[in-house]
Amino acid sequence: MKYKRSTFRANASMISIVQRFSDILVMVSMLYVVCLFKGESFIYTHWLMILSALVVFQMLGGVTDFYRSWRGVSFGNEVKLAIKNWTLCILITSGITSLFELIDTELVTYAKWYIFVSLGLILSRYAIRRLIGFLRQLGYNTKNVAILGTLPVGVNLAQDLIKSPWLGFNIIGVFSNRTGVDLPDMIPFGGNISNLVDQARKGLIDTIYIAMPMRDEVIIQEVIEALTDTTCSVLLIPDVLAFNLLQSRSEEINGIQMVSLFDTPMNGLNRIVKRTEDIVISIGIIIFILPVLLIISLMIKFTSEGPILFRQTRYGMDGKPINVWKFRSMNVMENDGSIQQAKVGDSRVTSIGRILRKTSLDELPQFFNVLLGDMSIVGPRPHAVAHNEQYRSLIKGYMLRHKVKPGITGWAQINGWRGETDTLEKMEKRVEYDLDYIRDWSVWLDLKIIFLTVFKGFVNKSAY
Repeated sequence: MKYKRSTFRANASMISIVQRFSDILVMVSMLYVVCLFKGESFIYTHWLMILSALVVFQMLGGVTDFYRSWRGVSFGNEVKLAIKNWTLCILITSGITSLFELIDTELVTYAKWYIFVSLGLILSRYAIRRLIGFLRQLGYNTKNVAILGTLPVGVNLAQDLIKSPWLGFNIIGVFSNRTGVDLPDMIPFGGNISNLVDQARKGLIDTIYIAMPMRDEVIIQEVIEALTDTTCSVLLIPDVLAFNLLQSRSEEINGIQMVSLFDTPMNGLNRIVKRTEDIVISIGIIIFILPVLLIISLMIKFTSEGPILFRQTRYGMDGKPINVWKFRSMNVMENDGSIQQAKVGDSRVTSIGRILRKTSLDELPQFFNVLLGDMSIVGPRPHAVAHNEQYRSLIKGYMLRHKVKPGITGWAQINGWRGETDTLEKMEKRVEYDLDYIRDWSVWLDLKIIFLTVFKGFVNKSAY
């Protein structure tokens, strides 16, 4: 079979240049549109706004690797990062200019500019994708790809690329020395390893993905040495990706390339974004609920003996102990190795405490934990130390839920896994949702959980 060689290959740097010019055009034009709507002249202060924003946006783009080829990455992920960067950019730019009184501009101007640029970024990035996709369908900017090995992760990659022709990857086939390889009908079998090396030397293959088990280390090494006599790009898909990983990513330390198996999403810019989100939201909520906090405190004080607040030791991020505050809802204050969960009709629960627990109002003091940095608004709910020690040996991956800060509300809670976990299956389900949250974390997911908590998370029949 003869494979078409592209006569024009726009690499990642060319695409990034188009992306940068597109973003600059969007920012300038959208601010000009704002001025037109307001009937203002486009003067030097507006150019200062643009210059300030561009500097910050380009810096954020470098930190987040925003200007790259998004080939093979969903449009949704590209848009999320674009909006995240632009949101931080506008906050930083408006904050700096207003703090030092560099630009006398109304807040409403920044707000309108933010909305218009957000829409402009989405449309421009979509247009770039459509243009590149069109060129690839014409045969430009395409890559001939081969898969070496029959691991499921490699076969799945081939299927995905075949189903997404706009990405510009032509699958030549899956190559293997194994006989009787069973592949889906859409995936061609390319032959053995010798066939692969021959085609690579003839320049018929651009990229080779090696999807072989680690036990075939000797064969992999021989293939890599043979491919050094070609111009192919060779990428290794380690079979560790067959595991149920948590925030997997690659990194390099002193020239040594590594792949993380279990990691936290709260690194670099994500950590700053998450902390900013927690501070802003918690301050706003505390101001709003101050009267409620005072009323609940008085009700607890005059209806039962004991302190108003109850402090309990829990595991925080990375399993470090933290003190979590709650309104006291029981006549006892257990904080040792034999804590008993509340059950239906539990005699330890006070009359006021029953209402507080049913409506989750006993959790309100934890907004101060968020301000102190021990907790987050959204995250896996913290369990008592005794329960952590009990379940860590019973549930696979249980302690991985501590790769982020514990939260006041969480993905498990709005999906109904709240309250007593009297069976192992219930706790397993809660942990499953917690780990899904860590894998899929984004600001938008946090906002979704907060929104749903208002309607689904406060009152729950499972809370006693």
